[in-house]
Amino acid sequence: MSVFLYATNQAIPLTVFIFALLTFSFSFLVIQFRVEKFIYKRINQIYKDLTLLESVSFRKDSITTDMATLTKQIDKFAKNKKLEIETLKVREEYRKEFMGNISHELKTPLFTVQGYLETLLDGAIDDKNVAEKYLNRANKGVERLIYIVKDLDMITKLEVGDLSLDITTFDIVQLIQSVFELLEMKAAKKKITLTFDMEYNNPILVKGDEERIQQVLTNLIVNSIKYGQEKGTTEISIERLIKNKVIVRVTDNGEGIEKQHIPRLFERFYRVDKSGSRKEGGSGLGLAIVKHIIEAHDEKIYVESEYNIGSEFSFTLEKAE
Repeated sequence: MSVFLYATNQAIPLTVFIFALLTFSFSFLVIQFRVEKFIYKRINQIYKDLTLLESVSFRKDSITTDMATLTKQIDKFAKNKKLEIETLKVREEYRKEFMGNISHELKTPLFTVQGYLETLLDGAIDDKNVAEKYLNRANKGVERLIYIVKDLDMITKLEVGDLSLDITTFDIVQLIQSVFELLEMKAAKKKITLTFDMEYNNPILVKGDEERIQQVLTNLIVNSIKYGQEKGTTEISIERLIKNKVIVRVTDNGEGIEKQHIPRLFERFYRVDKSGSRKEGGSGLGLAIVKHIIEAHDEKIYVESEYNIGSEFSFTLEKAE
């Protein structure tokens, strides 16, 4: 009897231990399941939220409960979004500046035309001499508006690829000479010499849209005349590069451009002179058009400049066989 009671007393703690162990194991498994389910549910919600914002990065990835992996993905996502936000801020600043510039460019001739027409309507039209003078000035204002709108239309077509190029083979030397002749009188007003760097006795044949390349050369040379010093020089050189390329350089000894302005020279309406002066005329779109025409030819344009020394604009063209 005593032996039985002793065995029973020894069995009770063992039973309690086994019961406690089973209870602990069951509770641990239940808690672990519930915690994992809770964590999965929260992480799944994070993925859903991220998917709404960025469908590309997370759509293909399977959901993971590994916190290190998830942290890396979210960190990468946050960095990408920060970069996008900064880019959008920069674009917004450019947009505001562009809208301000285009507003200024358009309102100046508009107000000029309006002023002359209002003066004529107030009675000046009865004076033949005054009427003719004011109508001519109003007409110049309208011509300037048309010039700006045409340039904007051209840039838009170049950007979206709607402006087709008529690619032919032509002599770039002859084309430059014809541009010199067209701008000879304009250069003479500032006593600026238009010249080649050397005599080109033989034709240099290139491929491109001759009319558009003429516009590129005209815009670059007109700029060099506008901002060139009196009795200065605008020089053009044609250098044969390796393989099938030539590079045309337009160099002047004018005002030059400060370094901080160079990255933005080819933006629409961007002007180095922030004073608002428009004494030199132009649409403010010349260099933007140059850039788009050259890029439409799948070529490159470059600029080098030193303030108070001069500038050099250059672009490449494909040589004809």
